[in-house]
Amino acid sequence: MTLSGPGVDKHPHIFEAGEIKGVKLPNRSIVSPMTRTSATEDGIVTDQMAEYYARFARGGWGMVMTEGVYIDLKYSQGYTFQPGIATDEQAESWRKVVDAVHAEGVPIFMQIFHCGAINQGNNWVEGSISASAVTPVGEQIPRYRGAGTGFQTPREITRDEMAEVVESFGAAARRAAELGFDGVEVHGANGYLPDQFLTVHTNLREDEYGGPIENRVRYHCEVMQSVRDAAPDIPVGVRISQTKVNDLTYVWPGGDDDAKVIFSSIAATGIDFFDCSAHLGLDHVFGTDHSLSGLARRYSGLPVFANGKLHDPALAERAIIEEEGDFVAIAKGALADPEWPQKIAAGAEPHGFNPGMVMPFATIDCNEAFWAENPTGIPAAPIEARDGVES
Repeated sequence: MTLSGPGVDKHPHIFEAGEIKGVKLPNRSIVSPMTRTSATEDGIVTDQMAEYYARFARGGWGMVMTEGVYIDLKYSQGYTFQPGIATDEQAESWRKVVDAVHAEGVPIFMQIFHCGAINQGNNWVEGSISASAVTPVGEQIPRYRGAGTGFQTPREITRDEMAEVVESFGAAARRAAELGFDGVEVHGANGYLPDQFLTVHTNLREDEYGGPIENRVRYHCEVMQSVRDAAPDIPVGVRISQTKVNDLTYVWPGGDDDAKVIFSSIAATGIDFFDCSAHLGLDHVFGTDHSLSGLARRYSGLPVFANGKLHDPALAERAIIEEEGDFVAIAKGALADPEWPQKIAAGAEPHGFNPGMVMPFATIDCNEAFWAENPTGIPAAPIEARDGVES
């Protein structure tokens, strides 16, 4: 979908066509992966989810990324009603999503996921695993049906399990490619399993996966090599962050030196892009003149998705102009208004985000109802919990 209007002239870089390993994007705006927990209890994708993703495609986005999809029937699921791609039935249920998005002429990538210790709902096994037996900081997330309590203490993952997880990431990528997904992203950020190896206080290992940054990034590299090998014909990439869903304060202790090792080492596996998640996507880090996504671009030489409150089109445009990213990945702005690109192109003002939009989950209709009831964007009354879940 090629968009036109006064907003295209005002923000030409956002609306310039792009390409990632042969996959053509009509513009540089990407629907960022967002946890929606709207599958069936056993991880099957619903018709509601297919319409949810198709709605973004109709709204003019250059590419749509799915939520995190768990990869095995062991410890990878982190949230109840999270979708999976661990079985043939789960995988086949995604076909309606791929078809619905492709029908609008828009590419769709799948994000694949292992929660590690950040587990607040698993339908298959008890317990959790991580790089080391360290209880995660913080509390479970109520809006994703968390108990509002702390996380359980994981046990240290065995070497055999590490190899199994690497293989499962590859198998999930292969299934996604066979289903027709245009690309695959590994969730290597936000405190989930690969990031638990990268983080100093969750990785207390004394083997070749612990200690200096060159060791702590090793598991990321093994996962990405498996995914690269399993899906050689489509773009593969990884999401990277410093902060976690349960810890918004963590920073890489080695600063710019860590960034150089992380981005260059992972890039050497032959992947095609980085997706960098940050609280504020344009904020410079480590005393450098670059954001985290800018450092990824500098040290990897690969296309990079900048992310972090870039729903303001002026900031999104700036991110691309200043070479802090090649694409802009937007989450809450997309959830608030699935027609964000069309409205920006037309010179109109998209809806803003309000937490009341989070409920129900994989549906845009709730946003339309929210704005009909609350035209100022401020609820007239407190948002009530629905289905036992607080928004």
